[in-house]
Amino acid sequence: MQKTRIKLAIGVFAALSSSVALAQTSDKPVKIGIATAIQLDRGKDTVSAAQMAADEINAAGGLAGRKIELVVADEGKTTNEGVGAINKLISEKVDVVVGGYNSGITLAQLPHLSRAKTIYLGVGASAPAIQDMVEKNYAAYKYIFRVNPLSSIDISKSIGDFIVGKVYGERGFKKVAIVAENAKWARDMIEPAAEIAKAAGVEIVFEEYFDPATPDFAPLFSKVAKSGAQYMIPMLAATPSDLFVKQWYDMAVPVEMGGVDTGSLDADFFQRIGGKSLSETAINYITRAPLTAKTIPWWDEFVSRFGREPQFTAPGAYDAVHVYADAVKRAGSFASDAVVSALENTRHTGVRGTITFDKRHDLVAGPGLVNALWIQWQEGGRRVVIWPKDLATGPMISAPWLKKP
Repeated sequence: MQKTRIKLAIGVFAALSSSVALAQTSDKPVKIGIATAIQLDRGKDTVSAAQMAADEINAAGGLAGRKIELVVADEGKTTNEGVGAINKLISEKVDVVVGGYNSGITLAQLPHLSRAKTIYLGVGASAPAIQDMVEKNYAAYKYIFRVNPLSSIDISKSIGDFIVGKVYGERGFKKVAIVAENAKWARDMIEPAAEIAKAAGVEIVFEEYFDPATPDFAPLFSKVAKSGAQYMIPMLAATPSDLFVKQWYDMAVPVEMGGVDTGSLDADFFQRIGGKSLSETAINYITRAPLTAKTIPWWDEFVSRFGREPQFTAPGAYDAVHVYADAVKRAGSFASDAVVSALENTRHTGVRGTITFDKRHDLVAGPGLVNALWIQWQEGGRRVVIWPKDLATGPMISAPWLKKP
């Protein structure tokens, strides 16, 4: 009986201590640092979406009675700028940092976040090396989580699944061409995906890695056409997508196209290139589709409030703020170590799916969780989810110059 009373007393004391810890600084705002490239649309959308979430929480009484305040730092385009942005936020004594868009910059920032024991919720960088840090040195890097996007490993699996399930399984296209930037990120993604495809009976009939600064893609497209390929998988990040896609359209290359194209993620891409992305498919993470009960209302609110469609970083930033707030409530504390423990047990239904983390603090993909979306540009600039099958919002179309399925 005495032991039971002692345990009960300890439990009550812990609960009271947590309440006191949350209330002790109720007069001070909760500072959420935003580190991103604010000159880019994906950076602007990171800030805008995080502000949406903060406004919602503040309107409901704040986080543990404290108002949330965003502190924004421009991480620019270089590692020096990125590290400077993180150090600025650390000096501002932010409670958590949300952001990132470039894996190299994020990797350079991690030691500084680790030393400061500042929680970091990444929303834009996909390199597995980021979460490798957690696995290799948990004590130092346990503060690092990826909320968005999926890791390059999961993206690679998604490419393989798309080729096998959609391109080959549903469309019957057995001959595939790969055209990718000559860069490590592209090889790391496409080579495992190609192995998945070949194991299922797909033939990779053409493969070429090119300089992203290539001024004319006509020779490359001519080689793809002569290869007999029925579908082409591009891997574009540094390549000017406008030029690449317009040349594909203007040449009426007799090969369907879909893959990784960061330029195609831009909301104005279809209009910007005069509708010439019609039928191009690109891996994405968000569109106005019923991914969860929150997706469409959130999308409509974002468009209404900011006058533009959100980039892929936006849902990540919005969800990250809510994930952090939920973790603080469950932890009963703002202390980093306590919040980390709560984050590790996260199961939060957000804009893109249910968010949960693996032992590396990486976002977990899969049915009912968060998935990569294969989105096709269709008539009038509509974006239609064509894969995964259970999330599709419409059928796949062919390029105007090719026979309809």
